[in-house]
Amino acid sequence: PGGWTLAQHAASQTTIDLINSTDWDYVVIQEQSQIPSDEYSRSQIMIPAVRYLVPLIRQNKSEPILFITWAHQNGWPEMGMTDYESMQSQIIEGYLSIAKEEKVAVAPVGYAWLMEHRQNPQLPLWTNDGVHPDPNGTYLAACVFYATIFNKSPVGLLYYGGLPISTAKELQIQAEQAVQTSRQWVK
Repeated sequence: PGGWTLAQHAASQTTIDLINSTDWDYVVIQEQSQIPSDEYSRSQIMIPAVRYLVPLIRQNKSEPILFITWAHQNGWPEMGMTDYESMQSQIIEGYLSIAKEEKVAVAPVGYAWLMEHRQNPQLPLWTNDGVHPDPNGTYLAACVFYATIFNKSPVGLLYYGGLPISTAKELQIQAEQAVQTSRQWVK
């Protein structure tokens, strides 16, 4: 269900049954969008759930991947993260701390968004709600997952997701660079 936390998934027999239902190649672990950015929520909700889910996934001979998500376009001011970059840095820190501990691969989507936003702030990545991805953000995320899962560069892919070719190529490059950088983070 949308908005579920990893703690809810860890406590759900349905989720556990799905993990055990087949020989998955990969199981993507994604926390609810705000939790990784808040140190208390991260330590009380996210990290214990990841510590439970990763061995369960590996026991099933599947590889877990932590999906480093993107921050809200305007940050989370109520929690002291007054802009996108401050929230994004906390999200990255939150995922990386547990990824290193559990030796789990990451799909650095949020990092790719951060780099793209810095390089080309005029390119929209969010829908009007400032939370969900628009087609550019979705395409960038897909390219990051392609590079992460297949260990191949997305640069040169001929599928452009309906985007202008120049935009798609820019996002392919950004995804490749983000994934290459992230491989140094979790060794």
